[in-house]
Amino acid sequence: MSQRYRISRAFREEEGASASITLDECKQYFETKPDFTYTSVYTIEGATRVSIEGDFFMWRCGEASIPFRHYQGDLYVSGTNEAVIPKMLEIASELGADVAEG
Repeated sequence: MSQRYRISRAFREEEGASASITLDECKQYFETKPDFTYTSVYTIEGATRVSIEGDFFMWRCGEASIPFRHYQGDLYVSGTNEAVIPKMLEIASELGADVAEG
């Protein structure tokens, strides 16, 4: 079973800081990253095909395409690929957020 991580500002107590990471903020941030693309539908293909609607920022990491999902003011990502951890920490730092299991 894979570990899921949450990038969030909810753990910060800085006065006047926004606790949420907005979708618009994510779109502006990720459009500056050439290895990320935005999609509103994430499709998983295997024995069956499943499509999930939402706000996904797809990270191209070698042959893999790894979704970072924006949901209710946070970003979520699976830790199945070991390259996710440093990328996730980089994103959290640049967005002024923290990482938690979740």
